[in-house]
Amino acid sequence: MATLRGKNVRICIYDATATKYKVIGMSTGCTITLTNNTENQKHKDIVGLASMPVTTSKSWSVSVDSLDTADTAAMLTAIKAMQPMTLMWDETSTVNNQTREKATWARKGQAYLTDVNFTFDDRTVTSKRLQFSGTGGLSPVGSSEATEVIPIGSFTKGEKVRLFLSSDGTTAPSAVVAAAQNLALHVSLSLENSTTKDTSGEWICQEPTELNYDISSTALVRSGDTITSQVGGKSFADLETLYEAGTPFLWKIANVGGDNNRTASSTIVSGSILITQLEQSSPVDQPSKYTMQAVGYGDYTVAA
Repeated sequence: MATLRGKNVRICIYDATATKYKVIGMSTGCTITLTNNTENQKHKDIVGLASMPVTTSKSWSVSVDSLDTADTAAMLTAIKAMQPMTLMWDETSTVNNQTREKATWARKGQAYLTDVNFTFDDRTVTSKRLQFSGTGGLSPVGSSEATEVIPIGSFTKGEKVRLFLSSDGTTAPSAVVAAAQNLALHVSLSLENSTTKDTSGEWICQEPTELNYDISSTALVRSGDTITSQVGGKSFADLETLYEAGTPFLWKIANVGGDNNRTASSTIVSGSILITQLEQSSPVDQPSKYTMQAVGYGDYTVAA
């Protein structure tokens, strides 16, 4: 009996339209966590100092890392929908390690997509992390669940996705963050325990309560007006002005091309943000950088 390799364990999401499970493509790793929530039932009639935990409830969660961000819009739409989806994990093999082996430990259940983190770093393949939180119990996977093999696509590097900003809450975002080195978009869905006395079994049930998102970007601090000749857009001075204004302004994340990758080709997602922190780092003999942290103001819009 051989030890199972990590590449042979895959997470699948059920697609109701296609009536089959689809493997999360280009995955670099996944973690499945099953938790027994316990309470100490020790009382005065028990001799000794050892604790006596008993199970009060059960919960489960899944996280997946992937190089594929071609489905950015789909994932942003999914978490915004605040609806549970059916997840399955199983042993896989053959073509691209996406054919189910129907392992005895394979399970499926309902879960909310609670956290999506996209990373678009310069000269680096873009990546994402997905986190799911189960609501209700798990059940064994039968032989009828079919999975679809997803063809391997091309990788997108971080410089092909950029953040565009406006100067206020009404002007369309048209200027990129100049001399940017990385960009990250994080969306989280808060859940609350909704388990009641009417709930069957020990599994925790959950319901969504709030959606939040934030954006971070690191860029170089450029001197004088040299920024406009090669990497035109919002400079550190512009971001400082927006910070001092203390009001929300419009943004969008878009695919880019053209000279120095400054021209937007298609918008991925847009909305309003408020800068919460600007941090400048200037170590000796190294480029001076600044990091912007901003939180979402209201809803975001996913491009069609």
